[in-house]
Amino acid sequence: MAKFNSTMGKVLAAASLAVLAATGASAQQVPEDLTVMPPVPTTFDPPRTAWGDPDLRGMFPIDNIASLPMNRPAQYGDRFWLTDEEYAARQAQANASDERYAAEDEGGTIGFGHWVESDASGRRTSLLASPANGQLPAMTEWAQNLYQSGRSSWTPGTVHQWVDDFDTWDRCVTRGFPASMFPFRYNNGIQVMQAPGYFVINLEMIHDSRIIPIVGSKEEMDAMRWPAEVRTWMGQSIGYWEGNTMVIETTNIVAGDSATTVVSERGPSPLNMATMGVPPFNTIPTSEEAVVVERLTMTGPDSIVYELTYTDPKVYTAPWTARLDWTRNEEYEFFEYACHEGNVQVRNYITAASAGLAAEAADAAAAEAAANQ
Repeated sequence: MAKFNSTMGKVLAAASLAVLAATGASAQQVPEDLTVMPPVPTTFDPPRTAWGDPDLRGMFPIDNIASLPMNRPAQYGDRFWLTDEEYAARQAQANASDERYAAEDEGGTIGFGHWVESDASGRRTSLLASPANGQLPAMTEWAQNLYQSGRSSWTPGTVHQWVDDFDTWDRCVTRGFPASMFPFRYNNGIQVMQAPGYFVINLEMIHDSRIIPIVGSKEEMDAMRWPAEVRTWMGQSIGYWEGNTMVIETTNIVAGDSATTVVSERGPSPLNMATMGVPPFNTIPTSEEAVVVERLTMTGPDSIVYELTYTDPKVYTAPWTARLDWTRNEEYEFFEYACHEGNVQVRNYITAASAGLAAEAADAAAAEAAANQ
């Protein structure tokens, strides 16, 4: 894949210095009834910035939840939370990963054990907090047709003839939004920065930075909205404080799909398949009606509960909400994410496809000539 080849040098250089996010206590207490998702705790009073806003600044890598799937696996039924026995098994699996990391360190090597880093991921059965069944809502017929006919480096049987057969992630443009806010197999760093009037979410992967103006009212937010025809990969995000919770509403996301042959009408998938438990292929379309609402609440000095609600009625038959526990780790560092540099796989796909088509044509010509003899 383009991602594997183009990021490998960066990963090998950085992995020896990367520090796993602290496991710590869960940002949210597990209820007695494991089928219940309690509301986000709001009793913690965070420190304040010099200008008086709740201070959420810090490094919050989400490696520690990278093993949680988006859709709830069937064996968990209607439970949001693991049993004690299931959690012990998950911890044992994470400990085995730690042993692989340690063996690489001792041997002076950096390999796959360091490249894909995660811990026990807490007691949750999936990232979804809604719907209650733990499954992404069904796609509309319109969206399902586009999803099934989409093209990317992840779709089987696709003959890649030009760059418009690849998605924006293949081409190192962006993972898109809200896909960029969910855990991947690596490079899961998230940094929160603040300044008077602004809230910034800095992402390690592809170095997307979301500079979000803060307003004081819904009316101010509506007045700041861009015209509908003005769109960006990450959309237009505007934030406001609801008590100690930062609420961010995003519209004007680039709309498009992976099925069209018109380059300007192609768009990234709102979910990336390398987040565990997401539908495959990276070909879910995005419509002009997509809206994202995020809520960031500090639940302790080193923990943030991050909630994201995605609404796109042209694509999904209902909204869905994911809830992620962020854990502070100020030792985590961002390193250069050199994605486009050395991204030879796009060319390789096209070259291989051209060679395959030429071979098929030669075989067909030879077969026709033999038949006419």
